[in-house]
Amino acid sequence: MNRICQLFQIKYPIIQGGMIWCSGWELASAVSNAGGLGLIGAGSMYPEILKEHIKKTKNNTDKPFGVNVPLLYPQTEEIMKIIIKEDVKIVFTSAGNPKTWTKHLQENGIKVAHVVANSSFAEKADFAGVDAIVAEGFEAGGHNGREETTTMSLIPLVRTKTAKPLIAAGGIGTGRTMLAAMILGADGVQIGSRFVASDEASAHIDFKNEILKAKEGDTKLLLKKLVPVRLIMNKFADEIVKAENEGASKEQLANILGRSRAKSGMFKGNLTEGELEIGQISAQINKIKPVRNIIDDILSEYKTVKQQLNHVRFSF
Repeated sequence: MNRICQLFQIKYPIIQGGMIWCSGWELASAVSNAGGLGLIGAGSMYPEILKEHIKKTKNNTDKPFGVNVPLLYPQTEEIMKIIIKEDVKIVFTSAGNPKTWTKHLQENGIKVAHVVANSSFAEKADFAGVDAIVAEGFEAGGHNGREETTTMSLIPLVRTKTAKPLIAAGGIGTGRTMLAAMILGADGVQIGSRFVASDEASAHIDFKNEILKAKEGDTKLLLKKLVPVRLIMNKFADEIVKAENEGASKEQLANILGRSRAKSGMFKGNLTEGELEIGQISAQINKIKPVRNIIDDILSEYKTVKQQLNHVRFSF
């Protein structure tokens, strides 16, 4: 049995990214009901809102699901208390030290995966005792690694550093890319951007439609002096590029970013002034679909391409 399926007790080794403003109870429960692992994105939720989403997810699926917790947020302790009290069995942590919470969560019967962007942090996550590691390449949307290591380079590097169950993320949203990640050494995949363009994602419809328009080169990794984030280019992103080219300080960039920029763009649909976080694979997305159809498409292509490769004879 696949190690990720066994670890999380799911049918398919497909994990939904816990994306801020896009990953509410409806998306998480839909992914879990379709055989993957749905994640509630706690990064954009106050503790009481998270509690509500956990309850609604439980009411809408009897399958395993989890919560994604970026450790850089100030209310992390309260978030963790709610997760434990509500008996959530799976937590994905990111943007922080995995040693801080892993043991405590595991002592409360919770499986822990941690997201990393380089092999050094993968070793630290392994040492911290996490149950699985997510290696996220430079192609990914949202918060990203400063090293700009692509998924194709990152997965083999991480695989040499750890024997833990490994989940590939970044640039994955089709059966072909899922198969490629598995060949490189991953045990499963985490998919974010493709699920944003789903019926069930909590993103604003205008943002979803903007994703369908994206072409190659329409996203860039910006704000590297703060927390690197991949965005669709718009008026706000152009301001950041201009400021960075002029040598803006960390404080000046933070001032331009301001507050609630991501909520404005992804949740409220402000396509000019908002922060539109999405991955490079957006250039391959051309239709908004129900989650079940997206997963069916991925699995169908995965099986077809795998079968084709089994019959290929390589000659040099």
